[in-house]
Amino acid sequence: MHVKKHNKKEFQMRKPELAAAVADQTGLSRDKASEVITAFTDQISAAAARGEDVSLIGFGTFNIRAREARNGRNPQTGASIQIPASKTVGFKAGKAFKEQIG
Repeated sequence: MHVKKHNKKEFQMRKPELAAAVADQTGLSRDKASEVITAFTDQISAAAARGEDVSLIGFGTFNIRAREARNGRNPQTGASIQIPASKTVGFKAGKAFKEQIG
């Protein structure tokens, strides 16, 4: 029996597909839905830049996580390198979201 493997990119929802789905659900035009999505992501980015968490009850929380400086290794040369401290954005799924995906 041959099992067909699906390419993840086949099922990837990008902004145009998301805007179309939001437009269909809300009755907004696709352009207006795209504007709403852009405003939403801009506000999450702005809050993150200020060091604030963004919690969407039932969906999840976006937060800033600190990474400490650490030693690493260059994979091409094997040489030791110092990786500086940095910040990254994390996402923790909410209970309702976890239950939906299952």
